[in-house]
Amino acid sequence: MTLNPMCEYVETAQGVPLTVTGVAQCKIMNEDELLTTACEQFLGKSVKEIKMTILQTLEGHLRAILGTLTVEEVYKDRDQFAGLVREVAAPDVGRMGIEILSFTIKDVYDDVQYLASLGKAQTAAVKRDADIGVAQANRDAGIQEAECEKTAMDVKYAMDTKIEDNARMYKLQKAQFDQEVNTAKAESALAYELQAAKIKQKIRNEEIQIEVVERRKQIEVEQQEILRREEELIATVRLPAEAEAYRLQTIAEGKRTQTVEAAKADGERIKVLGLAEAHAIGDVGKADAERMLAKAKVYKQYGDAAIMALVLEALPKIAAEVSAPLAKTDEIVMVGDTGATGDIARLAGAIPPAVRTLTGLDLTHVLKRLNPPEDLPSSGLKKKEVTAC
Repeated sequence: MTLNPMCEYVETAQGVPLTVTGVAQCKIMNEDELLTTACEQFLGKSVKEIKMTILQTLEGHLRAILGTLTVEEVYKDRDQFAGLVREVAAPDVGRMGIEILSFTIKDVYDDVQYLASLGKAQTAAVKRDADIGVAQANRDAGIQEAECEKTAMDVKYAMDTKIEDNARMYKLQKAQFDQEVNTAKAESALAYELQAAKIKQKIRNEEIQIEVVERRKQIEVEQQEILRREEELIATVRLPAEAEAYRLQTIAEGKRTQTVEAAKADGERIKVLGLAEAHAIGDVGKADAERMLAKAKVYKQYGDAAIMALVLEALPKIAAEVSAPLAKTDEIVMVGDTGATGDIARLAGAIPPAVRTLTGLDLTHVLKRLNPPEDLPSSGLKKKEVTAC
């Protein structure tokens, strides 16, 4: 089957509408499986209908590919464009049992004069290149002429320079020859001194080498001596010091352990003593409280008689406290008779406050209530004679 696919006014990637016509040669494949597929697709259809189906498929792929290319790509490389259409459309028509034998682009044209403009641009570019070529040729001719003149001048200048260079080389060589002659003379004059200096230098070098060897040996001897002294110090000082330090450390650790254990024992002992003293103080306090409670009950039971007995019991203690300073006095001398009576009165007047401080009882109030006789045989008080001078 010969098919003529045609796509009119299809916009390219640049938006230029093109009309493309092509020629495709197709046939139904004769392999059993593909022939079966073709029968399933086209059995009962006419040749015209089969051609129309394949033609529409080719035109669809042709339109799709045109939309991805530029006008220049379609126009300049038609073979690549046709091959791309054939490559893309072959799988689709192959699934219908149809094989594309060939596909070529027959014609490409447009109605907007885009391709004609490309030709005009190409013609203008050719004319421009021709004008540029003429200008470049004229320029090259002028450059070549200038280069020839330059070469002639260079040759002239080179010859002049060579002449001057030869003259300079002559003078330089003459000066060099003179220098060599003078140097040879100076070398011959100083040869003996130079040779003597070289011999002395060699002798001095040998002496320096001998001194270096001697110093190296001395350094080695000193290093061995230092090592020996280090070993001696280690044996005589360091090791005994380390042993003594270890012994002192062991003794200190033992003393520390002993002190810690003794402190722990003292702490336990103090704790036990404290607990015992606390229990004893508690027991004594309980006994005193019970005794005072019993006294309070007795005093409450007997009333004034018990209070009087308490006062009479406290009076000897008060008298002893008052007379204690006087017992230590051998003699009292009072000068004048105006202040002695007042001092004795103040001393007697201090007894009731002392009783109140010791017992909490007002002695004056109790004595007024009891109204005792003037003589108190049970008080135990004794009179003292005071001599006034």
